[in-house]
Amino acid sequence: MAVSGKKAPKHLLSSTTSMASDKDLQIYCQPCDEEGTRLPAHGYCTDCKEHLCQTCFAAHKISKLSKHHKLQDATNMPKVLQQPSPSFHTGQSDGLTTPCLKHSKELIKFYCHDHVEFLCSVCVTLEHQTTFCQVDYIPDISGDIIDSKEYQVILNALNTTSDKFQQKVEDLKKMAYKSNSSLKESLAAIKKFRQEINQRLDELERQTEDAAKVNEQDNNKHLKAAETTYEDINKSLKELSEKIKQLNTSKQADKLFKELKLAEKIMKDMEEKELKLSSYDIKEHHFKANVAILTNLKAEKSFGTLTQRTLNKKALPIQIQSRQSSHEGEIRVKTQQDKILCGIRGMLMLTPDLLIITDRNNNAVKMVDISSQSVSDQLQLDAGPWDITPVTNKELAVTLPYKRTVQFISISSNKLVKKHTMMVDGECNGISYYQGKFVVSFVNPAKLQILDRNGTTLTTIDGKNIFKLTHYVMCNKSSIYVSDSWMNTVTRLNWQGEVIGGCTGMGQPIGMSLSDDGTVFVCDLKENVIQEITGDCGTGKVVLKNLESPYAVCWCEETKKLYFSGWHRDEKNDNFLHIYKLS
Repeated sequence: MAVSGKKAPKHLLSSTTSMASDKDLQIYCQPCDEEGTRLPAHGYCTDCKEHLCQTCFAAHKISKLSKHHKLQDATNMPKVLQQPSPSFHTGQSDGLTTPCLKHSKELIKFYCHDHVEFLCSVCVTLEHQTTFCQVDYIPDISGDIIDSKEYQVILNALNTTSDKFQQKVEDLKKMAYKSNSSLKESLAAIKKFRQEINQRLDELERQTEDAAKVNEQDNNKHLKAAETTYEDINKSLKELSEKIKQLNTSKQADKLFKELKLAEKIMKDMEEKELKLSSYDIKEHHFKANVAILTNLKAEKSFGTLTQRTLNKKALPIQIQSRQSSHEGEIRVKTQQDKILCGIRGMLMLTPDLLIITDRNNNAVKMVDISSQSVSDQLQLDAGPWDITPVTNKELAVTLPYKRTVQFISISSNKLVKKHTMMVDGECNGISYYQGKFVVSFVNPAKLQILDRNGTTLTTIDGKNIFKLTHYVMCNKSSIYVSDSWMNTVTRLNWQGEVIGGCTGMGQPIGMSLSDDGTVFVCDLKENVIQEITGDCGTGKVVLKNLESPYAVCWCEETKKLYFSGWHRDEKNDNFLHIYKLS
């Protein structure tokens, strides 16, 4: 059994040390003693010149490397500690001079093929018995290694691995340079964009100033004419007044009568001129700011979007235009109630003839009649809505990001009616509903939440390391899809919130729509295309290209038509829904 206590002093382990009797000094197993375990010696190996405990003595008889050694039992073993085997430090085979990491007094002499480890004799005895491991004495197997095939293979592999790492470093340098260059270009584009905004504001300011200056010039012109007229009239009246006074003083009655009558006529003429001067329309001016400019600026969450495209990851393989498409026209969705350009952010196909859209810019939800190609009803909200999802065939839910609210809306007699609201704990953008559960995407910070119909949070998925800017979300029985316009990805998750797929390398994915067969239509705002991605996010194809900033999208399975809105900041694009038929 193990005996606790300190190791014997060094002078007791000397080769010159003798023992008077067994009672003077207990002899311990030398291999175990190296491990810090003190066990009484049970025998002795004359080949290894080591005392062995009962376990090591039994193992010595079995081991392939030691079973032919000469052993002595406790009665016949030396009663003094012996000098370690000469092979410990001297007479080693060429190159076997490396100490064992586990047993510092032993040298590496063996190799275990099963564990791919270098061993000393103690390691072999205690941990790698030859009945379980294929252990060889290194000099026995190293003789033919010089210039061998194995030597050449490993040397070539080392060189190949080195070349791969060098190439990786070079690739990273190139990608870092490309990334830094793209950042410089982006910063230059930001400054250019700001200059364009400033130039446009300067133009609008100049137009208003020029109009004011024209009014000022008109005022000065009429005032100058009035002053000249007054000076001429005043001079004539003074001269006539003096003449009448002189005639009265000189008692020239005939001439006085004539001049008085002439003065009466002149006075009537003066009254007409006075009325003409009074009739000039002098206006007071006040400046009324175009608040839509400021409102739009306040509504924007950023100066722009700095998109990222992964350089060292494989992008989704895209095929070009594998579907046949035909342009079916546009539907104007701007109404007389709208103050500014439409901002269509959410779309929902209620029936093949009825489409519901959200207009963020005009704080409205609109019902679009496909057959008449017009807005049949419009519901004004307290804030700009973003995304929309069906709850039942008569109930919808829309997100109000700045209110941190989900607004429920019912449909009755083809009219939209506001119902109750549901508060959420963040700036909610995307929303999708499936079998009693809402999936809502949030920004600032980016995250997903799965809620029940009462708004109770069932699952929260932190967007750290997954999302950056999650505008839209769609879900079905097996998957949740999230578009991220900052990470340039569409990510696929299961209902436990685990990422199970996705595609990278897109330009700027925004709005999405799910088809009945599980494919996902995605608007790429940067590339000006709409892609169709398989449900596992494995492959995709461009179904529409050369578009004008596609933003929100909706697929009608019955008619095989794709409806989408644009965000190009112009009347022709933003105020219309665009329709394409796919086959």
